[in-house]
Amino acid sequence: MENLDYNNESGSNPKRTRIEVDVANLPTDPGLRIKICNYHPNERDQIRRHYLQNKPCQPVDHDFPQSQFGKTKRRFNLVWFKDYPSWLEHSITKDAAYCLFCYLFRPDTGDQGGGDSFVTEGFRNWKKKEKLQNHVGDHNSAHNIAQRKCEALLNQRQSIQTVINKQSDVEKREYRTRLNASMDCICFLLRQGLAFRGHDESKDSNNQGNFLELLRFLANHNEEIDKAVLENAPENHQMTSPDIQKEIANAAAVETINAIIKDIGDSLFAIIVDESRDMSTKEQMAIALRYVDKLGHVNERFLGITHVNNTSAVTLKSAIEEVFNKHSLSISRLRGQGYDGASNMRDNPSAYYVYCFAHQLQLTLVAVAKNHIQIATFFNLVAKVFNIVGASCKRHDILREKRNAEVIEALKNNEISTGRGLNQEMSLKRPGNTRWSSHYGALVNIIHMFSSVIDVIETIIEDGLDSDQRAEANILIGLLQTFEFVFDLHLMKGVLGKSNELSQALQRKDQDIVNAMKLVDISKQRLQEVSAFCAKNNIDVPDMDDFYQPRPRRKAQNMKNSHHYQVELFYTFSALKGIGQLAEKMVEMKKNVSYPLVYSLVTLALILPVATATVERAFSAMNIIKNRLRNRIGDQWMNDCLVTYIEKDIFKTIECEEIMQRFQNMKNRRGQLSKIS
Repeated sequence: MENLDYNNESGSNPKRTRIEVDVANLPTDPGLRIKICNYHPNERDQIRRHYLQNKPCQPVDHDFPQSQFGKTKRRFNLVWFKDYPSWLEHSITKDAAYCLFCYLFRPDTGDQGGGDSFVTEGFRNWKKKEKLQNHVGDHNSAHNIAQRKCEALLNQRQSIQTVINKQSDVEKREYRTRLNASMDCICFLLRQGLAFRGHDESKDSNNQGNFLELLRFLANHNEEIDKAVLENAPENHQMTSPDIQKEIANAAAVETINAIIKDIGDSLFAIIVDESRDMSTKEQMAIALRYVDKLGHVNERFLGITHVNNTSAVTLKSAIEEVFNKHSLSISRLRGQGYDGASNMRDNPSAYYVYCFAHQLQLTLVAVAKNHIQIATFFNLVAKVFNIVGASCKRHDILREKRNAEVIEALKNNEISTGRGLNQEMSLKRPGNTRWSSHYGALVNIIHMFSSVIDVIETIIEDGLDSDQRAEANILIGLLQTFEFVFDLHLMKGVLGKSNELSQALQRKDQDIVNAMKLVDISKQRLQEVSAFCAKNNIDVPDMDDFYQPRPRRKAQNMKNSHHYQVELFYTFSALKGIGQLAEKMVEMKKNVSYPLVYSLVTLALILPVATATVERAFSAMNIIKNRLRNRIGDQWMNDCLVTYIEKDIFKTIECEEIMQRFQNMKNRRGQLSKIS
């Protein structure tokens, strides 16, 4: 936003274009904010409400730096947040303290209460805590006057507009019913990822959109709602406008994110980041957090999506820092970063970088396999099958008909069994080098549909459009009907099938890096088909400092007897499967309190990201929310829809009243909510 001083006293009144403020993207860090007087007067109250609703910026898990004061080093004391919870803020960028109340409403009273120290310049004199209490002052201090103005702003019942348009209890109840109905419809659509708007939302339109149609359906089945919504509501207060829809969705998304941030608490976490273009070719960066909650469960939660102008390291880092500041997350709690090949982000020496194992596995398998000339030739033939058989809708229909006829014939001959989920309609799956398990899926479908594919190619040989097309099909069918091709087909299907289980396991949200490495070892053993045998040894009492020798002897590991008997056997006796269950068991038995360092090590291993599956799924959801018909949806609107759609399990736990109160406090509303009966 342009920095405009609307309170200048120079006498000049330049005509300037008013720039609408994007409230959702206002800077959270108090050191980065502009003066409240620099905003347009008509927007100041909305901005004030935004900051008051989001509470003071208090990065409680930040590692505050030390500053030199004479011979002593001092820093901001975390306890001060507890002493002054309602107004004290801290800027990570400037390492300074600020007052939220004074920033929003401080009158011009000179140096009273510290002047601009807690508003624009920031307070840094950490050795004098008494300055904080001096800033608060007495009852009539500038700080307390500002605080009372903040409280009055949030109390809409005392606003001038409310006094002028004083409502009866009946009107308040109708307003609550109307708002609640709109909110229920919007929340339902958000969870389903459905579109809201129609092409024409006028009263007589047959294409009003999902929201209005759902609201009308709800009214038709509830007499109380029917009396308060749509045609029975005041014409200029129906709570159905596009702005109302977006504000309710934003309130729902904010409450969902707040629930996630609360669940994280002061835990360590890792971030998973990826970038992709949306339907309107805008570069979008998705961020997810991986952490261990208070019960010891591993979680990956989608935090949001943000538009970036480019994918350079500086731009991405700046966008990540802005997201962290927005949600009061401290980078000092960051212990892992997962990127899908974004090597330009390797600029934080204190963090571990784990690339997406599933992507690496897919790329490695394809690259290694194609190094063999016979296998490379085989995959080229597979590509030609897809290009020729899948070249037109007509050929797709022929393939489908041939496959259906084949299934019916097999059922008649009792060659295949019937049952729920069996014999589903199939099609050829085109493989992609960066799509997980796509090569395996492609080969499986070719095997199941082999005879149907041959039939389609024979049809092309007979009815092709020209001689070149018929000749190409004739060459291809000759290559497919050879022992070499069929052998390579089944060989690669078996090899990729063994690794496919690993790929699927790596994409689980609760997968941990220790278990992932074990799965890699198991897959290697299955692929290599190696077995080790050994003669039995006499049972001796082992020295705990000696290296453990397993019986029967297999490949030696750098593991001492003490580790085997105290750690590995602990897993067995406790019926634990990996460190994920170990963390849960420690919390259940309160061992995380008795052995905090051990629990910290376990959680550190658990939060290291294994795959970028969560953000990949976010991009799949983005293509649902922002599709070809909705390619003009704004970034904030899309982000709110994505958060509530992807994290619907968290969204479902949010009380409707919480969303309603946040919506109500976004700005001065014409309607006032009645008390909950």
